[in-house]
Amino acid sequence: MRIAIQSKGRLNEESLALLNEIGIEVDSSKRKYLTKACNFPVELLNLRDDDIPSVVANGSATLGIVGLNEVEEKGCDVEIVDRLGFGACRLCLAIPKTEIYNGPEYFRGKRIATSYPNILKRFLDSKGVKAEVEVITGSVEIAPAAGIADAIFDIVSSGSTLVANSLKEVETVLESEAVLICRKDISVEDRQILEEIRFRMDSAKISRGKKYILMNIPEASLEEAVKILPAMRSPTVMPLAAKGWCSLHSVVDNDKLWEKVRQLKAIGAEGILVLNVDKIIP
Repeated sequence: MRIAIQSKGRLNEESLALLNEIGIEVDSSKRKYLTKACNFPVELLNLRDDDIPSVVANGSATLGIVGLNEVEEKGCDVEIVDRLGFGACRLCLAIPKTEIYNGPEYFRGKRIATSYPNILKRFLDSKGVKAEVEVITGSVEIAPAAGIADAIFDIVSSGSTLVANSLKEVETVLESEAVLICRKDISVEDRQILEEIRFRMDSAKISRGKKYILMNIPEASLEEAVKILPAMRSPTVMPLAAKGWCSLHSVVDNDKLWEKVRQLKAIGAEGILVLNVDKIIP
């Protein structure tokens, strides 16, 4: 099976990291157009991000990892298998920061520079607004200052580029992230490989941001501790040699860890041990 991924940039790095996380080993030290995995029946096809949807749609690759923005812009006949939880960004309309924005009607008769004309046109049509679309590849944010356009429609991550060019966001049209896409006429054999990849990806997503926590706790506090630490089914409880004590094991979200630790300490938990989680198999 062939998987198309972006050939360079942050999405390339995060795609390779995800594949490595799910046990698909690819030598990325030497940049190649095609790279075979050494322990799984797939090969990677390294492409420009805007070529990936069409390459998957026409069958040159079975799967692709690409930004949802590119899938929506190209409009190719592919299946979006899963959202992957990285590469988050948004497609926004932005105008000079000194302008007063009064809603989508602001853009009527205006010139808008973008590398995503199809998504922009669909948005404008949905609002009943007619505007002139200037298609630009690269450095869209300089268009207003250069007199090329009155506004821009572009990818935004942190917003710092807009600020640097004296622009402000006024409409978010699409929330994007990396997605796994698939050709529509996938074979039975490839479908089996895809399901194995999805199974592993689901495990990786569940595991992110989790910590394994275990502690000694008085038996008298066990019921309250279980309420504090609800697990995927229920926490693991094991008796200790010391009478009246037990060991409690569970998994918690990292962003709630210290809150849980304080609550557990307050009811008598001792010897709390926190470990990183490598994999959680659903």
